[in-house]
Amino acid sequence: MVECQPAVLAEVPKLGRYVFFSVASVSVDLVRSALTRLAALANGTQVLVGLGPELVQLLGAEVPGLRGFTALSGPGVFVPATPSALCCWLRGDDLGDLMHLTRRLQQALAPGLTLDQVIDGFRHGRGPQGHGLDLTGYEDGLENPVDDAALEAALVQGAGPGLDGSSFMVVQQWRHNLDAFEAMSPEQQDHTVGRRRSDSEELDDAPESAHVKRTAQESFTPEAFVLRRSMPWVQGEQAGLVFVAFGRSFDAFEVQMRRMAGLDDGLVDAMFVISRPVTGAHFWCPPMLGGRLDLRQVGL
Repeated sequence: MVECQPAVLAEVPKLGRYVFFSVASVSVDLVRSALTRLAALANGTQVLVGLGPELVQLLGAEVPGLRGFTALSGPGVFVPATPSALCCWLRGDDLGDLMHLTRRLQQALAPGLTLDQVIDGFRHGRGPQGHGLDLTGYEDGLENPVDDAALEAALVQGAGPGLDGSSFMVVQQWRHNLDAFEAMSPEQQDHTVGRRRSDSEELDDAPESAHVKRTAQESFTPEAFVLRRSMPWVQGEQAGLVFVAFGRSFDAFEVQMRRMAGLDDGLVDAMFVISRPVTGAHFWCPPMLGGRLDLRQVGL
């Protein structure tokens, strides 16, 4: 049985904090020491760790399948790439605890890596089928695979020790235009998403641009299943969704994103009318071994 970081498969927590670090030193030894200290803090449950391509390359290592996020330009839309060396997803139910945990991570990683960005997320409500809500009020994560299908979609398997149980993570911060959303009629809102907000049922008569239709995972060849673990965020007057997806590779996410941006057929996902991505980065989440991060693939 492969051993992944438990947060990959666990339900979304009450509160989440996404902390992004960049490399602050050209000294590989300092960076190695920082990651060794991080491994002692990260149990994969309260702290999930994702290494970016830049960091893996600096360590002189290679993770098959790890590549940078590709920026996309579609008809009237832009999907940016904002690379980051390291992302830690902190999970809990008390923001003060997450703040103190962030400080411990900063101290452990200094001086090799430095904190660049923090995004605080939270679980919002509960929809008709028991999932959390996006700030638009629509239920999120309804198409997630479950049980063995979730393991198949989210985890690397059959690649050998140090790789089996790992996962490839996509993180995008989407900023919602809630004024534009609220200016729509209820029918327009439902047709943008492709579901009824009241009961989360898919709408057969929704336009082809509806988000649910554009990203139907079984409509791709091969099928493009990912495991979503997204959370809403708010900062001042701005708000949106931190989209997080785990996969056995980046392939499924990338074909979905290309279709959303209209690069397949010129038809842009209606979600771009009410929301835009402002960040985009790829990470590799190492497996666990004996309750600790297994970093042998990167030489630690």
